[in-house]
Amino acid sequence: MSHGALLKRVSAGVLDVAYYEAGPADGIPTILLHGFPYDAHAYDEVTPRLAAAGHRCIVPFLRGYGPTLFLSPETQRSGEQAALGADLTALMDSLDIERAILGGYDWGGRAACIVAALWPERVSGLVSAGMGYNIQDIAGAAKPGAPDQEARDWYQYYFHTGRGRKGLYEKRGEIARFLWKTWSPSWSFDDETFRRSEASFDNPDFVEVVIHSCRHRYGVIAGDPAYLELEARLARQPDISVPSIVVLGEDDGVDPPPSEDEDAQKFTGFYDRRILPGVGHNVPQEAPSAFAEAIRELAKRD
Repeated sequence: MSHGALLKRVSAGVLDVAYYEAGPADGIPTILLHGFPYDAHAYDEVTPRLAAAGHRCIVPFLRGYGPTLFLSPETQRSGEQAALGADLTALMDSLDIERAILGGYDWGGRAACIVAALWPERVSGLVSAGMGYNIQDIAGAAKPGAPDQEARDWYQYYFHTGRGRKGLYEKRGEIARFLWKTWSPSWSFDDETFRRSEASFDNPDFVEVVIHSCRHRYGVIAGDPAYLELEARLARQPDISVPSIVVLGEDDGVDPPPSEDEDAQKFTGFYDRRILPGVGHNVPQEAPSAFAEAIRELAKRD
């Protein structure tokens, strides 16, 4: 990450978190969270826009990505949603951030939605991209979806198998590049852009965390016992009451936005849904101006 962002580290919960920080130290706390299979560089063009507008941007590498490492070899390499939410609150605690604007997509959007739903007093605004209400309904995951959506989720079922685990271990870069292309068919990223993020998949825990994520979300594997209570709270599919803007790419190849807004009922406060033409799944990297503007709008509302 360029534009004056500094790579820092902090011990937070079960992790030694690596994160980029940009903007004034006394600026508006803003935490930006990447998804799978991407990394913190998804926000390379978002952070300078926000930093110039007075935001203190914190952009962590999630568990299993880049320089972020587990503190103990005994900790389960879980990728479940509760773990991602717990990681985010632990990061906020370690950085003495009582309240922040949260922005994310994919895995990062899930972490942001979880914290916004369960600890709204800590969130001044939420930008959820790629999906709107991004908390998994694990109990309902056994219900078959539409055939076209099942086809788009092929990689999740692939990772349920030993063959898929081996495939991810041996061909993680090839799989990630294929997902980038199919999930964002109108995004012409270059090799340098991909390689910058691809390096993060060499994290020693990447494969285990991803495999666990894809298996746990369908209830086919147990979670980390440390998160049982948190998962129980998420199973109730809590509403999100904080001011929220949902930003979706019209060309999203894995989670195409439905014409009917099925998520609006889960947001009980200020809510706006935006669909961006010519944009795929990786909204902040494909449309950094639109993503940054949504963050700025929420800051003005606070």
